[in-house]
Amino acid sequence: MPPPARRPGTAPREGKDPMRKIALFGPPATGKSTLAKWLSAELGHPHTDLDDLLFTPDGPLPLPEFRRQAGEITQRDAWIVEGNFSKLADVVWHRADVLVWLDFPLVLIMYRIVRRSLYQLTGLEDSPQARRLTWSKAFFSRRSLLRTAIRKYRNNRPRYAQQVSETADRGVEVVRLRSPREVRRWRRELMKGPAESRSQGATRHTTGP
Repeated sequence: MPPPARRPGTAPREGKDPMRKIALFGPPATGKSTLAKWLSAELGHPHTDLDDLLFTPDGPLPLPEFRRQAGEITQRDAWIVEGNFSKLADVVWHRADVLVWLDFPLVLIMYRIVRRSLYQLTGLEDSPQARRLTWSKAFFSRRSLLRTAIRKYRNNRPRYAQQVSETADRGVEVVRLRSPREVRRWRRELMKGPAESRSQGATRHTTGP
């Protein structure tokens, strides 16, 4: 039986850990960061948000430098990397043991974006992001959070499906979670052991939408 997920500070059991390298992506408001941080704490692997890598105080990194830095991270023995950057598929997704796709329905994503934005706009959250947010940026401008999320969902999802299929063909285990319930179930199964979590707690990837 494969070794179970281990807590931080505990030594891995004998044998190869099949979940040492995890790439995770999905649309906004699907809980990518929450899940990635939980996996980092549960498995004891370092977590990187590609947004934090890309956006520097001097502006976004040029693509070659962004790819180089991401590639350095994924050359390590263990890592958890989150981010929606398909241009990095060869240096992130293809090097993973497991690729997690949070593929939630658009209506749920829209609801979560509206709820989160209203929470921030009404002053219930004190964070740099909340202080920068305006009603126009959230809902009404052509590049508002809501409109951008809808546009990217419709434009990117078919391409993601194809790239995920190509990644699976390279031998990477793909976990496609289509709802918060599936995420919770996968997390529970992960506590029992990585192999069980992938076989019972997730939808197997197909090339269809």
